[in-house]
Amino acid sequence: MDLAYIPSPSTGVIHLGPIPLRGYAFCIILGVFVAVWLGNKRWVARGGTAGTVADIAVWAVPFGLVGGRLYHVITDYQLYFSEGKNWVDAFKIWEGGLGIWGAIALGAVGAWIGCRRRGIPLPAYADAIAPGIALAQGIGRWGNWFNQELYGKPTDLPWALKISAGPNRDAGLYHPTFLYEFLWDIAVAFFVIWAGRRFKMGHGRTFALYVAAYCAGRTWTEYLRIDEAHHIFGVRLNVWTAILVGLLAIVYIVISAKVRPGQEEVVEPRKAAEAKAAGTAKDDTEGADAEPKDADPKDGEKPTGKPTGKEPADPLSKDAKAEDPKAEDTKAETKTEPKDKAEDAATSEDDTEPKDKPKAEDEDEVKDGAGKR
Repeated sequence: MDLAYIPSPSTGVIHLGPIPLRGYAFCIILGVFVAVWLGNKRWVARGGTAGTVADIAVWAVPFGLVGGRLYHVITDYQLYFSEGKNWVDAFKIWEGGLGIWGAIALGAVGAWIGCRRRGIPLPAYADAIAPGIALAQGIGRWGNWFNQELYGKPTDLPWALKISAGPNRDAGLYHPTFLYEFLWDIAVAFFVIWAGRRFKMGHGRTFALYVAAYCAGRTWTEYLRIDEAHHIFGVRLNVWTAILVGLLAIVYIVISAKVRPGQEEVVEPRKAAEAKAAGTAKDDTEGADAEPKDADPKDGEKPTGKPTGKEPADPLSKDAKAEDPKAEDTKAETKTEPKDKAEDAATSEDDTEPKDKPKAEDEDEVKDGAGKR
């Protein structure tokens, strides 16, 4: 008798009247919401505009869903196009079946289109949303729990997942690979956030680190799974894919760190250009408001004592203007005025001397006459 295990839902659909609410779809939507929310916070912290992540996600999410479904259908085509199968089931995405590799690849194309329309570099956007994507993947894995799919090998561990009998599955206790990947994705998200801040990772290296870390965990969780899959040299296709993509991500980190170290200074060029233009307009407005304060005092305003920029500060400067000739004449006249007064006084004394001399002569004649007498 098994004393401990993780139960599985009896059904993955809840009907709200005529509307079916599927657990798998709900987990996908919740994961997208968390990714956009966290990506927006990180984008604003880097200097971007709030809402930009959501606007680009409008392109990235649909492309990602289509890419994920295409990868699943192509790699597991026997589930839909072999004898006795209905090819219409390939469009029933709510029943599960999204390949993360196709979702990331085609989702990147949608993100590139959205970034191009906004004039934003794709690597900077990818760095901002990388931890959110890891969280979205972890949340999305709970959709496999609702559908009782993608579980691992049989086990008797206390955290074993109980699977009920159904199409293409046998009842029993199995490794809860959905839970393993959920926990790994959460750890990857926090690790990427820490490493991005610690090492100032930019130019797409944060996203590449997320890819490498996810692939490392996907390798061993994929090894535990027992669902039908293609094998190459006895190894599941998704294991080979994880190894190859993870190595490419590491190579990108090494090369990018040498070619373009550090982080982008500007993540949203249009915002920076608008802010610069607004600052220039503000400076012009302030300059226009300050102009009357520097007006000429002759216009009826009190002088401020501050240089106006119209007169040279150094009188010996080459740009200094010549003084007004009238002002020089006035100064000259002022300086020579005492001298002129002295000359006038001397002249007046000379003019009075002839008048005084005859008097002196008359007196002498009187004296002489008196002597003769």
